[in-house]
Amino acid sequence: MKPFIMLLAVGVFVRCTASCAQTLTIKGLQQPVEVIRDRWGISHIYAQNDHDLFMAQGYVAASDRLFQLEIWRRQATGTVAELLGKKELKRDIGSRLFKFRGNLTTELAHYHPRSALIINAFVEGINAYIREMRQTPEKLPFEFKVLNTLPDYWTPEIVISRHQGLLSNVKDELNNARIVQLVGAEKLRELQWFHPTKTDNEPDLSLDKLVQGEDLFQPILELYEAFRAPLKFVKDDKKASRTPAFDFDSWYEEEKANVGSNNWIISGNRAQSGYPMLANDPHRAQSVPSLRYWVHLHAPGWNVVGAGEPSLPGVSIGHNQVASWGLTIFETDNEDLYVYETNPQNPNQYKYQGKWENLKILKDTVNIAGQQPEIVTLKYTRHGPVVFEEGGKNKLYAVRAGWLEVGCAPYLASLRMNQARTWEEFRTACSFSRIPGENMIYADKNGHIGWQAVGISPIRKNWTGLVPVPGDGRYEWAGYLPIQLLPNKKDPAEGYVVTANNNMTPVDFPNRNAIGWTWANPVRAHRIEEVLNAGKRMSLQDFATLQTDYLSGTARTLVPVLINALNANAAKESNEVAKAKALLQAWDHQLKPNSVAAAIYVQWETELKKTVYQLTVPQNIQTYFKTLPTKRMVDWVVTPRPEFGEDPIKARNELFVSSLEKAIQALNARLGNDMDQWQYGQAKNKHIKLTHALSEWVGEEQRAKINLGPLPRGGYGEVVGNTGNNLNQEHGASFRILVDTENWDKTLGINSPGQSANPDDPHYADLFELWAKDGYFPVYFSKDKIKQVADRTWTLKPN
Repeated sequence: MKPFIMLLAVGVFVRCTASCAQTLTIKGLQQPVEVIRDRWGISHIYAQNDHDLFMAQGYVAASDRLFQLEIWRRQATGTVAELLGKKELKRDIGSRLFKFRGNLTTELAHYHPRSALIINAFVEGINAYIREMRQTPEKLPFEFKVLNTLPDYWTPEIVISRHQGLLSNVKDELNNARIVQLVGAEKLRELQWFHPTKTDNEPDLSLDKLVQGEDLFQPILELYEAFRAPLKFVKDDKKASRTPAFDFDSWYEEEKANVGSNNWIISGNRAQSGYPMLANDPHRAQSVPSLRYWVHLHAPGWNVVGAGEPSLPGVSIGHNQVASWGLTIFETDNEDLYVYETNPQNPNQYKYQGKWENLKILKDTVNIAGQQPEIVTLKYTRHGPVVFEEGGKNKLYAVRAGWLEVGCAPYLASLRMNQARTWEEFRTACSFSRIPGENMIYADKNGHIGWQAVGISPIRKNWTGLVPVPGDGRYEWAGYLPIQLLPNKKDPAEGYVVTANNNMTPVDFPNRNAIGWTWANPVRAHRIEEVLNAGKRMSLQDFATLQTDYLSGTARTLVPVLINALNANAAKESNEVAKAKALLQAWDHQLKPNSVAAAIYVQWETELKKTVYQLTVPQNIQTYFKTLPTKRMVDWVVTPRPEFGEDPIKARNELFVSSLEKAIQALNARLGNDMDQWQYGQAKNKHIKLTHALSEWVGEEQRAKINLGPLPRGGYGEVVGNTGNNLNQEHGASFRILVDTENWDKTLGINSPGQSANPDDPHYADLFELWAKDGYFPVYFSKDKIKQVADRTWTLKPN
């Protein structure tokens, strides 16, 4: 059984005494604030009013994650080129093009009745710490010294930036249209798993006659992709010229496949404690520092612990003294690509409802390191930012993005959830949560559980939103679907809700075109449901085991078919194939780090997917359709496709055998000729190694401090304990939380590699090994227990 709780310590933990207590004076505070940091790096903030609570949260977050916040600021403001040079100019143009330009007062008021005060106080706290560091630059984190820069001050506009949001599908729309142009809509529907559908001709993928398919193969979304791409640090221009250009398409495909989450709730009659329980583990890119940041906020009207992103006030996932909540991605479709005819006499006019309409044009100045600033032109149609102009054909393209509406800053609406005490209050809070689309789950001490899908969902009455359409007025959004009309449940009769990015909507859902058509493979959700329905009451130990479960449902389906294929070929099999077959026959389908069979299976599945992809996906669309859904692959090998050969069953069996032979060959090359040494989790196979963004900028000694791993891992991308599909785990849950509402001090959590981004801080990587072994630490809620595990106490006083 996996470890339930592991407490990492070097030697004996020493409780915080007067020697680790500090008093700090901070200009802007109204009353004293106490900040107790526990031995796992969580800051528990005790304030006497809203302003001081969130000012302290900003100050503490900046003290732990200053460089992370500075990069966030530069991406939000479109000032990366100022630091890294002209290679980042298009990113900055894209960031400015897609900047929120609505009414800031209305925007700041959306997230909470006092959200303007909260956001401004949070910014004050970040800036208070930045001011200290600018006055004592020798104390700055090493990244600032390496890059020879200083952190700059924040504004509320940075907090409400959408640049880091999990947005939507405009990239898929363009690729869908390209595929339709090349091989037709029917072929795309055959390959892609669009669901749920009522008929075989759903969804409608036809192109309007004014959308010329042959024109869609240009870099139409270049500026959009530039600002959405992750920031990579390349040391100098000479090296940049030798480094391959960033492959946005491959990165996007990895994100689509791996960014997701699991969450589930059970009612008290399914729990050993008799109280509702909740589990959540968001799956995002692995990094150092991590995306998530734990905090505990306590003031009149506030008592909430959990995690969010360090750039945001409040807690996105966690609990207060009555209720807990969590999230996973729910597929809404809040982007569309519009194609316009422009005036041959005036390229700054486009046709709308039969008349020429002027573009809105803005000028902006982008500063560039080592060069003169550049004046850039930003253009907008009535629908949104212009991303591409085709002057020779009198065309332009613009993106309509629902997330540019008021109230679409990612996760900020959780401020209302932080104070919810009942399911009804929680649902009301959910109605303000517009980005990203989420499955919000809820469990409280009073015995209630619930699920509410959230997200801004445009109503499309005459098209699916899956391909570009003309911007001439015939394809308009008819407002947004009220969030409370999205799927939801309260206290379901079955006593649980499970979401894992799988489809949760019925086939006859009204306003079908307001939500997504593609969803995650349901294998994770099915496995969670299987365990929850195993006939026993669940404990936190059971939740911990399930949250890090490595059973592959795909392996459980395919391995028996593989064994049959091998038995049919037994006369020809080599000794290695025979040994691999014996291991697979005895295997429990768990992708555990110490399993040799797991290594063989995962490599075999990889080889099988490659071959089936090549057999079924036409060569001319492979640039635009990079991954065949696992659902399609499994269906097509269990019931063999005619593409496999004249005798599909025989051909399928030969394909299975040859894929195993290729897998053995690949493992021989990677792990050596001794199959007994092919354990799945090892440095040469499945592992985790975290490389700091500035690793190449520092010497060996510093590199050894800031880079972490490798450590062995298990799992892959389609198990509950999702670890992504690459040998080095690049995605999955760095943060996890488990809650039993009987007693908030029983809460368990993790956050890899640690709370701090400072390699000299004890909390830089203190959780990394614990996390890699699928362990947890206790997240205490009561002040007496928190004090018992304190490693530092700050008293923040007004100046």
